[in-house]
Amino acid sequence: MGFRAPSIGGVILAAGESSRMGTDKALLPWPPAAAGRVSVQDTLLSAAIRSLSHTADFVLVVAGKNETSLTAVAYANGASVVVNRDPSRGQFSSLQVGLQETLNRGRDAALITLVDRPPASLETLDALREAFEWSPPDVWGVVPECSGKHGHPFIAGRELISAFLQAPATSTAREVEHEHQAHIKYVAVNDPMITLNINTPEEYANLAAMSR
Repeated sequence: MGFRAPSIGGVILAAGESSRMGTDKALLPWPPAAAGRVSVQDTLLSAAIRSLSHTADFVLVVAGKNETSLTAVAYANGASVVVNRDPSRGQFSSLQVGLQETLNRGRDAALITLVDRPPASLETLDALREAFEWSPPDVWGVVPECSGKHGHPFIAGRELISAFLQAPATSTAREVEHEHQAHIKYVAVNDPMITLNINTPEEYANLAAMSR
């Protein structure tokens, strides 16, 4: 194993229409306010930007039709916005937009997360970066694992980025990851947040209850 010093761009996928939630998940208060308690107006998006900024050189927010509403939050937190002009093609197309822009900005790795995931701990981010830096060249990506479940954020090196970009837009990140599983390193972390996602008002309310 040799040390590699990757230049990493952060990518947050936030172009979804949040149809099951009924409101844009990116703008939900974070941490969620429990009943009767006022929340500081941080959002899932601003929390995700600050989280990835701990490890990445810059953070890109991939927006869709919600570009206007996300831009102010992104800029206020030091991130840039790139737009998926056809988000109806699905989340994988947004991943491809974000990864192409990461390469365009001269970075050779990406730290990728979804805006509807609570931000990972800084310990998790440090563990992922360290694992990637000290992995042999045949490791193309590093994915966190908690209680047997894989999650976000994950790091994709140049080879895995290329595999994502060459795949059909109808693919999923999981399919591409599994196709190249021999080149993926899974890192055990003690961070249940990496496997949570927030799709419905009920799931968000459950997180609010947990935060009391």
